[in-house]
Amino acid sequence: MRIKETVISLYLRMTILLGLLFAIVYAFVSIFMSAMGISSFAFYVIFAVFIVIIQYMVGPKIVEWTMRVRYLNKGELPEVQKMVGELAKKAKIPVPRIGISGMNLPNAFAFGRSLADGRVCVTKGILNLLNRDELRAVLGHELSHLKNRDVLFITFLSVIPLILYRIFFHLVFFGRYSRRRDSGGYMLLIGLLAFIFYFITNLLVLYASRIREYFADRGSIELGNSPHALATALYKLVYGAARVPAENLKEIEGVKAFFLNDLSKAKKEIRELSALDLDHDGTIDPFELKKIKSQEIKLKTTDKLMELLSTHPNMLKRIKHLAGIKLG
Repeated sequence: MRIKETVISLYLRMTILLGLLFAIVYAFVSIFMSAMGISSFAFYVIFAVFIVIIQYMVGPKIVEWTMRVRYLNKGELPEVQKMVGELAKKAKIPVPRIGISGMNLPNAFAFGRSLADGRVCVTKGILNLLNRDELRAVLGHELSHLKNRDVLFITFLSVIPLILYRIFFHLVFFGRYSRRRDSGGYMLLIGLLAFIFYFITNLLVLYASRIREYFADRGSIELGNSPHALATALYKLVYGAARVPAENLKEIEGVKAFFLNDLSKAKKEIRELSALDLDHDGTIDPFELKKIKSQEIKLKTTDKLMELLSTHPNMLKRIKHLAGIKLG
């Protein structure tokens, strides 16, 4: 599967997803407006805009505080700064601010309000775990998130289930105090319908997040990184997360979507990924990656459900996807 073919497949899935998402929203808005009137619906639109603005303004500060980010001074970690500068130039985006997180958990993440406000950070734990090529592949993944404006994209989509949930909560738990008797059952029905649509749209937003991870993986390869370097980096990051005590992972539960892998699934994923490391050298080399390409990934029902509720793709599927990407 060449990069061009991969891009077409990803864009097609994203287009279908967005079409389905907004079709659901349009259907529900039509029902809701006919029942309550446009003036009532305007409250939820204003509420959504308010939430987006708040997230846009204070989101980066919350991430910095949660992740204990400190931005690098000139000359500090020169190899990392050099790689980020080279990758940003190749990606044709402004060089983001570079930070280091005080967390020992090995990983990296990117965030920011816009391309001009982009920040890419590594944790202390990743610096001694990955070699140069692997770290460069990880940074390429994060810069691709910035280039694709994934943080803003997912934030925007996340507002849709948020509105639906607020409508459900208002109609079911507070609406009974204000609605007339003759329309009470109808309003309750709309509230329950809002919850169903909330659940469906939330699943679609999670699916969109998983597709964006595939986009970022592909973007890292486009920036000149080898698929096996990124596959090995993911393998090592899963291994590193699997060694972190569960109580430490709870501290970052709310921001785990920023990382390269789903930290809560690491202990299970490391058992699956270790089977791909045929020579047990702690890496996934080109030969092993090529072998994965020809294998069929069969997921158990529980694995499919876990992926359905995750911001990240199943790691076996993700590495098989990397195995199918070729330059040219």
